[in-house]
Amino acid sequence: MVTTHTRTHRILCAAMAGALALLATGCSDDPDGKPADVSVTANKLCGGGVVTKDAAKAIELITGETRFMASGRSSTVADAAEELTREAITSANESGDICRIYPYAPVDELRMRWVLRSNAPTGTPDPKFTRLPMGERAGAAHDTAYVTFACGHNQPDYISAWAEATGRPTEPEGDERPLKNAYITLAHSFALALAKELNCEDSAGLKPKPSLIPAS
Repeated sequence: MVTTHTRTHRILCAAMAGALALLATGCSDDPDGKPADVSVTANKLCGGGVVTKDAAKAIELITGETRFMASGRSSTVADAAEELTREAITSANESGDICRIYPYAPVDELRMRWVLRSNAPTGTPDPKFTRLPMGERAGAAHDTAYVTFACGHNQPDYISAWAEATGRPTEPEGDERPLKNAYITLAHSFALALAKELNCEDSAGLKPKPSLIPAS
């Protein structure tokens, strides 16, 4: 038998679900008001179908978590590609977010972003990065990584996908390679997804899996 209290609780929760889905403070079928589980697994983040199996494992390694706050509806590679295309028409040097990943861990969040440039990367890379043979240039550190690829023919644009921790991530103790590999795997996953969404020829030469052996 459904009591008045239970029925009222369900009505209120249904009304609030759209605006407060991420907060989920007491809106569940449980009349005691226990929070509903609105978290998602890593492969469902950023629009779904973007985070590869390896990238999902990388997110879990970086954060130490397996559940995350669901991404916003506009926090997708498709939205980022649309914004990037608009910006490329008027300016050759822009940047923007792809999505942000919110775990319940010491890492405040993981930020996935894009950077658009009109020229190929030149100069000496920051020594904090280990160079990796992907795209035009790729590098990995213990708290960030990027993959830059060219998209276009006669005058291509150069797009970088970045994966980075915000806040003050803990310095790793011992071998940094697992974290570096995790960040570059994540950056590669989003670079590949962007290249496909932008219809770059041959996915901008990016292979299905990241190359983790440092460039010579």
